[in-house]
Parts: sequence; structure tokens; C-alpha cells
Amino acid sequence: MTVMEQRGAYRPSPPPAWQPRMDPAPLLPDAEPYRVLGTEAAAKADPDLLRRLYTQLIRGRRYNTQATALTKQGRLAVYPSSTGQEACEVAAALALEERDWLFPSYRDTLAAVARGVDPVEALTLLRGDWHTGYDPYAHRVAPLCTPLATQLPHAVGLAHAARLKGDDVVALAMVGDGGTSEGDFHEALNFAAVWQAPVVFLVQNNGFAISVPLAKQTAAPSLAHKAVGYGMPGRLVDGNDAAAVHEVLSDAVRHARAGGGPTLIEAVTYRIDAHTNADDATRYRGDAEVEAWRAHDPIQLLEQELTTRGLLDDAGIEAARQDAEEMAADLRARMNKDPELNPMDLFDHVYAESTAQLREQRDLLRAELEAEQDDQEGDLR
Repeated sequence: MTVMEQRGAYRPSPPPAWQPRMDPAPLLPDAEPYRVLGTEAAAKADPDLLRRLYTQLIRGRRYNTQATALTKQGRLAVYPSSTGQEACEVAAALALEERDWLFPSYRDTLAAVARGVDPVEALTLLRGDWHTGYDPYAHRVAPLCTPLATQLPHAVGLAHAARLKGDDVVALAMVGDGGTSEGDFHEALNFAAVWQAPVVFLVQNNGFAISVPLAKQTAAPSLAHKAVGYGMPGRLVDGNDAAAVHEVLSDAVRHARAGGGPTLIEAVTYRIDAHTNADDATRYRGDAEVEAWRAHDPIQLLEQELTTRGLLDDAGIEAARQDAEEMAADLRARMNKDPELNPMDLFDHVYAESTAQLREQRDLLRAELEAEQDDQEGDLR
């Protein structure tokens, strides 16, 4: 006889008064990813919004291909492409109001650009010139975050602070499926739910954390199901359906702004390109898998919907492509110019008010640079 049999069946006592019961059913995501394109729901979608999404998707795809080319030309140190994930990137930017904040990961340069960040400035971190490269306050886009998931607690902190101040602000934090395996993910969701912070978590499940497939990261039915454990709603959406992603994100943003607390959204998509230009994806996945996802391309899905409904013609397609080419040409021309770097910039934006030690280091570097310049001028004489 086991110890449990000796003691009798375990019967949990009712929760104390300070521990409210919560019905988990309303928090559970749908069994299948939510879709709009190709369904009856598409007829209700705003045509102007669909056309705007399409234009941004075309720009986003061209941005990805141009940035990837720049790495091969030595103009970028690294580029984590979001090709195939453009619907998530664009929808995240367009679902926010101007007063809201976007917290991107290193793969979300396209979301930052769609939010209004200069395309060159968005790539400055990946060029190795600056830690950020753009003013986060100009468009309310936090610095691109290279460490996995560390931007999530920052988003919760900002959203919670805004709520305490009475500011009508929502934070949208983006993360990959690999980031959900980090402790920062747990801490951010836990605090967000406890504080009912106005924050939306968007997980782009693109199938792999570098070379590790999702099945080796979690045994959960979906990443969206993780929301239930924290006491927030989880949503599952087709990440290649731009209209669906925008709708789900917009709903979550409105829910958060109205005081409803956080939402965890899993967008099921796919990383068509390798993890970065330094990765060989053929070592862990086959061409057939990639080609199957190409057939579910976010641009093709939206273009088919628009043309079928008579909302987009050949002229409109060509105009969108021409706009994207002009953006790429400008990006290429500006990135091909060697940047003018000032070593003294190292000391800017470290602290709001410079410390004595930092001022001392600045003076030492300035003296060294001046001495070096004097030596060079002496050699020329």
C-alpha cells in the first residue's frame, strides 16, 4: 500500500478568502489560429486598412532583401531577417496609437521602420556603430533588444508606470518563440498580470530558436496556452494573415487601454531565411518545409484577397513595388557611405547626468586624440 493510499485520497481545501477563484475557460485560446483572409470575416475588413497593410508588406519584404544584401557587401555586421514574418511586423506597428510604445527584439527592425524610425537608423545597431542608433522617444520605440526577452520586463515597467501616472499608454512587446524559454518572459507576464498592466505580448512563433525547433522548447499545446498560468487571456492567430494579426492586436490594445490588463498573443508564422547571415539553416531543416511555408506567404495571401475583391489592380501593385524600390535605393545609397564617427560619442547617452568618473574618462580620451592629431600633423611637416 502506498503512502497516499494509507493517508487517503488528497482533497484540496477550498481557497482562503484572499485567493479568488478564476474560471480559466475565458482565458484559453482557440484551438486553431484565427484567420481573416479567405474567410467570411474578410468582407468586414476595412479596405483602406488592407491596402495600407499591403503597401507596408511590400516595403517590408524589399527592406529585408536589401538589408540582407548589405550584409553580403560588408555594410552590415549581421542581419536577422524577418522575411515571411512581415505581417506580424507591420501589424504590430499599425495597431498602436502615436502615444503608445513598441518594445522590439533584434529581429524587429521592420516593425521599428513601419512605426516611423528611419531605415538607416534602425540598422545602426546591426552595423556596429551605436548601441541604438535612433532616439527612442521620437517614435516611442525602445532600443532593439539583442538579449532574449529582456525587453519584456521593461515594457511591463513602462506600462505600469504610465498607468500609475494616469497616462493613456499601452506597451506592445515583441518576442520570438525562443524568448519564451527565458526567465524574463515568466517574470514579465507574471508581473503584468498581477499589476493588470496595459501591455500586449506578441510572440512570433517562427518555428525555431536558431536551430532548436519549438517541440524541443515546450510541451504546451501552444505558446498562447501559457497565458492561462499567469491569469491573462491567450490568443492564437495566423501570423501570415496581416488582417487577422492587426485585428487581434488592435483588440488587445483596446482591452489594455480600457483597464482590462495584459494579453498574450501567439502569431504562428515561419522564418523563411536563416536565423542570421551567419547561420546555415540547411543543417537543421529541409527545403520542402521552407517551400511549404512559401505557399502561405503573407504578401500573396493579402494580394489575392485584394485583387479578388477588386480593391487592388495591376497599377496599384506596381505603385507599391515602385515605392518599395525607391525606399531600397535610398537605403542602399545611404548605407554605402562610410559613417562619420566621433569617438567622443562614446560618453553620450550613458547617464542622464554625467558622472565624475565618466568626465575623467572623456578628458583622458580627448587628450589622447589631440596628442595623436598633433603627432600626425608633425609628421606631415
